[in-house]
Amino acid sequence: MSGHSKWHSIKHKKGAADAARGKIFTRHAKLITIAARDGGGDPEMNPALRLAIENAKKQNMPNANIERAIKKGTGEDKNAAQFFEILYEGYGPAGVAILVECLTDNKNRTVSSVRSTFTKNGGNLGESGSVAFLFETKGVIEITNPSDDLEMAAIDAGAENLENADGILEIFTAPKDLFAVKSALEKAGAEISVAEIRRNPTTEVKITDEKTAAQIFKLLSALEENDDVSNVFSNADISAELLEKVAG
Repeated sequence: MSGHSKWHSIKHKKGAADAARGKIFTRHAKLITIAARDGGGDPEMNPALRLAIENAKKQNMPNANIERAIKKGTGEDKNAAQFFEILYEGYGPAGVAILVECLTDNKNRTVSSVRSTFTKNGGNLGESGSVAFLFETKGVIEITNPSDDLEMAAIDAGAENLENADGILEIFTAPKDLFAVKSALEKAGAEISVAEIRRNPTTEVKITDEKTAAQIFKLLSALEENDDVSNVFSNADISAELLEKVAG
């Protein structure tokens, strides 16, 4: 599995603690609002919204919160703040490339906070286009009961690539095919733990030094803690063992 995927595995393990603080609910609500704004409030007619709702429910987000987020997106809630999607690019320790996806109602607040987080943790915010070309956007599905039959089901449904490691089958798709492949896998009996759009690095920077790995982990974690940040992606290639060690 790529360093990018390993970082996301660590992040998902932290999900329960984040949910307990309500932070992850805020992020899911923003994603639902954006999906409803862009494609309408009917999940049956809006695959992006349907996926956002499913991911929110996996984190036990209350239905009332989901419904409220949809109304914000469709404009039914006239008092709702307007959210903007912003992508920030930067560098971390050892020159690793970092992308930061944000959903915010205040661009000035967010850029100031993101820049400060980079600076305080050994990185720096870059110009638009400085590192985005090092990543490609892909649909990613992870299933916990891999089998030959499920691999064939994924390929038949349009999967572009498969990686099997540590008992997890990771399936990559074109973003537009994510929901179709996910649906086919569910019908085939797959146990899906993750289904989302990610920015995967096309080239990686291998990190073996524990101190550097700890600095990178600290920066990525600090960015994740920002309520305006919805996703963080890096091209740091850190072994699962080293990531577990520095993550504590």
